[in-house]
Amino acid sequence: MLSEMVEVVRANVYIGALLVLAGTLVLAVVLDLGVIRPLLKLARRTKTVLDDQLLSVARRPVFFTVLLVGLHEALSRLPMSDSLGWSSRAVLITVGVLLWTLALAKSGKILLEKLALSHDERAVLQPTTLPLFNLAGKIVIYGGAAYGLFLAWEVNVTAWLASAGIVGLAVGFAAKDTLSNLFAGIFIMADGPYRIGDFIILGSGERGRVTDIGMRTTRILTRDDVEIVIPNSLMGNSMVVNETAGPYPKERVRVDVGVAYGSDIDHVRRVLLDVAAESDNVVDDPSPRVRLRALGESSLDFQLLGWIDEPVLRGRTIDDLLTLIYKRFNEEGIKIPFPQRDVWLQNPDSSKPDP
Repeated sequence: MLSEMVEVVRANVYIGALLVLAGTLVLAVVLDLGVIRPLLKLARRTKTVLDDQLLSVARRPVFFTVLLVGLHEALSRLPMSDSLGWSSRAVLITVGVLLWTLALAKSGKILLEKLALSHDERAVLQPTTLPLFNLAGKIVIYGGAAYGLFLAWEVNVTAWLASAGIVGLAVGFAAKDTLSNLFAGIFIMADGPYRIGDFIILGSGERGRVTDIGMRTTRILTRDDVEIVIPNSLMGNSMVVNETAGPYPKERVRVDVGVAYGSDIDHVRRVLLDVAAESDNVVDDPSPRVRLRALGESSLDFQLLGWIDEPVLRGRTIDDLLTLIYKRFNEEGIKIPFPQRDVWLQNPDSSKPDP
């Protein structure tokens, strides 16, 4: 009689577990078809695709999380040893952690790519800094997942953290230069003093276009088609002139020219402005200007100022303007002075008195 009652109780336990599992499956299907799918249909009607992508990523983890919770409740109703119950719970937590880790990693990548495509040039997150933030996000997500798995399997995390601290300290001393360049690269990407395609002038005088900003070095291509590789630690601690930065990429060029005293100042101004108008590289807006800068020792020192569309045109524009100025001055009869010295020779015998 007692054995029959035990069998009935066991049968009821198994039936109850099956009922819990079946009810959980029905709940997961209802949640997927009645909530997630309608939300996806509504999201597809919006202008942005971000909500569609995030809901699509979260759909599978939500469905399987409900099933995992139901499976845990069903297993908890079954008669089993403590070790088997602990192992089953750890396995279920592991599966759930892996599901949500992959979903968070994919969602984080989608969000970062969306933010990186924004047109705000002052934002920290740009297409050039996207790999950096993507890597940092993965480290946080996967690190948190590893910590959760350690707790699920009751692994002592303190010893692992202590070992990691000692290893990190040793690596930091051994690779301090590399780490210095690495952190400098992070700050350059975050601060954005220059970007790929910008023309910059280094503190040492080199000038070129930025072709790559890496985690360790920055590469610039000079006008001589020579590539210069500079460690980011040097770039972060030196003065860098960014010719492309500002409200627009235009740049002003200055051409100094001297004319002889006695020249008609208004005539010189008109000729210089005509030269600027003849040049194909000098733009009309902002308009060119002429300034009388100084009354020099042997010349009236003028300066022609004109704007060009981009810094790469500076060298050829100065060459063009100087050529046109020389030709026009010859045509207009405007003299360009040059240093002259008068040498007086005196006969030493002429100073002697006559006998």
